[in-house]
Amino acid sequence: MTAADGAPSAGLRELLPLLRPHRRPLLGAAGLSLVAAAGALAQPALVARAIEAVGEGQLLLPAVVALVVVVVAASAVSAFQQYLLQRTAEGVVLSTRRTVADRLLRLPIAEYDRRRTGDLMSRVGADTTLLRATVTSGVVDIVGSVVVGVGALVAMALVDAWLLLVTVVAVAIGVAVVASVSRGVRRLSRQAQEEVGAMSAAVERALSAVRTIRASGATAREVDVVGASAGRAYAAGVRVARLEALVSPAGSIAVQGAFLAVLGLGGYRVAAGTISVADLVAFILYLFLLVMPLGQAIGAWTQLQTGLGALARIQEVLGLAPEEDARPERGSAAVAVPPAPPSREVPLLELDDVSFAYPDGTEVLRGVSLAVPAGSRVALVGPSGAGKSTVLALVEGFYPLTGGAIRWAGTDVRDLPRAGLRARLGYVEQEAPVLAGSVRDNLLLAAPDATDPQLWAVLADVGLTEVVQRSPRGLDVPVGDEGVLLSGGERQRLAIARSLLSRPALLLLDEPTASLDARNEQLLRQTLAAAAEDRALLVVAHRLSTVLDSDQIVVLDGGRVVARGTHAELVESSPLYRELAAAQLLV
Repeated sequence: MTAADGAPSAGLRELLPLLRPHRRPLLGAAGLSLVAAAGALAQPALVARAIEAVGEGQLLLPAVVALVVVVVAASAVSAFQQYLLQRTAEGVVLSTRRTVADRLLRLPIAEYDRRRTGDLMSRVGADTTLLRATVTSGVVDIVGSVVVGVGALVAMALVDAWLLLVTVVAVAIGVAVVASVSRGVRRLSRQAQEEVGAMSAAVERALSAVRTIRASGATAREVDVVGASAGRAYAAGVRVARLEALVSPAGSIAVQGAFLAVLGLGGYRVAAGTISVADLVAFILYLFLLVMPLGQAIGAWTQLQTGLGALARIQEVLGLAPEEDARPERGSAAVAVPPAPPSREVPLLELDDVSFAYPDGTEVLRGVSLAVPAGSRVALVGPSGAGKSTVLALVEGFYPLTGGAIRWAGTDVRDLPRAGLRARLGYVEQEAPVLAGSVRDNLLLAAPDATDPQLWAVLADVGLTEVVQRSPRGLDVPVGDEGVLLSGGERQRLAIARSLLSRPALLLLDEPTASLDARNEQLLRQTLAAAAEDRALLVVAHRLSTVLDSDQIVVLDGGRVVARGTHAELVESSPLYRELAAAQLLV
């Protein structure tokens, strides 16, 4: 569905799939609601019977006992129904959060480039929370309210048709006003949730760079940015509140008008002897029974509109296609990932005339071809913006190729299951991200079955043993949010250790020594040399000293391969490489 302003919209059709797994408890709650409604509808008749018993000189006790039993039983049923409804609503929120989180974590990488993290987070948190009220005060309450309302109308018609006519006219006017007012609640509610998402994104942006903000003296400005975003969220929330506030007075006026009209006309008809006092009392009680569910239905409808506004944002995420495992247009099922070739004669990885451009048309790679033989070490060098990191991202399958092909052991990677291919790859990003938790948590991310001796061995390989042993907690020492308790070099070495632990056939390293001092760089070079004995390495490097002993160095410039060879060959043949090497005192 699409709203009039072009934004995606959601209705009951989109809500039902979320409720379907919980249909049994919801049907149970609806059944209990009907029982409670029947108990409520019986009470005015029992009150009228008690009044008639007094007037006729009969025993009052049986009517009073019956009334008390019905009131207590209806209250107990209603209480259990509310508990069941609340529990089911929490279940709906839980299952929706899991579904949304699952989809968020499986989106193509390009989606994360286009969207703000804080806004995506609000879909899991704030938006799903609004579904709770949609279930508890929405669907089931509307059903129960309709049953009680219809039952009250039938009973009122049996008591006196004229009083019913007056009631229906007054209530209909109020309902019409409420319906016209609440029409815009869903649209305004969605806008409010959009502003909450923007505010969450602003907070996430500020917190993720809080040290830079403090060091730049920009704290006050960032506070103003977040405050302005919060102000827009407040204004949007006030617009929703203003519209919702009109609903209550409209309903109150209708109710009070109906009550006064029934009281006046009913008093006249009692005086005229048309109806009895007991009938008038019963009618007024039925009027209250009509008014209460009517108010509940109006509130439930408003809550439903608010929830549907949030559901539209949830559906927007669920409507995004997850990352495809294999290229569907090739018309064949994904094949098993072939093992690494036993000889260097056959490339483990091959890029054949690969081109890539972002959706806005910005070209990054133009006809790049290179091969990484099994067990070899290939380096990508060149000036910033040459496309080196993009090559690694394409090998990982983070983005679709614009042209050309990437082959693994001779098979197009678009025909291979991504999970299987990535299990053969180790990838260390330039920023070397470290997850909040412990050293153990980070190491087990790619190798969950690794033993403690294996963890200590890989830490020794990257020179982190002493760092971890500084704490009595050992492998369980916390690293802080985004690894803030580690130095930049320690974070990078931990990320490399994490990749080595999974024993990949091909290790992709993006600036592995960017944050290392000379001593640790030498240690890491030794580690990579040892790693290259039984696996291939594709290394992106600005610091050429890291890759001097590579089997092949590929020079990129402007998204194209401009030279390739060993260090000695490139110093002689490539002016660009010679310039880069001279700047680092390597020639």
